[in-house]
Amino acid sequence: MTTIDIRGADQTDIQLIRMQQQVREIAKEEQKEVIGVEQTPNEEWVIVSKKEHGRTLQLMVNDCHSPYDGHWDFALQAEYVNAHRLFIDDIKGDPNRGFGSICMAYLKDAAWQHNCLIEGKLAKRDWDHLDRLIHFYKKHHFHVSVNKETQSGHVIWHG
Repeated sequence: MTTIDIRGADQTDIQLIRMQQQVREIAKEEQKEVIGVEQTPNEEWVIVSKKEHGRTLQLMVNDCHSPYDGHWDFALQAEYVNAHRLFIDDIKGDPNRGFGSICMAYLKDAAWQHNCLIEGKLAKRDWDHLDRLIHFYKKHHFHVSVNKETQSGHVIWHG
């Protein structure tokens, strides 16, 4: 690994240096592919990577504030259920940083390329943050149905 002197560099310079290092490190990992560099609404630079294994698609975000340690800062995992259906299995990471929206944009691109609709479920474990989830899915043009009695729900996007 190359050591770089960052004394006197501003935050943006540091983020860009880390981004270069992280892109190299992520690209070395088996089955991981760097697919983009994005900027969040808070002007954070992030690296977007994907890992496909069988029918599973995992989209991951790494911020450029700290060195890459082999782990993602945010991930969205989905599964190709059949040729025209992509199912969101899980979304993991801190909310309200813009990472979910970045991953969702890449997921929608993958769905569009494969002529898929995207579906997901709202489960009992989501109930403590249901309002935030509903807002997130509606922001991304999903149809959201909720059954408060059974604490369940369904989301669908038709591209």
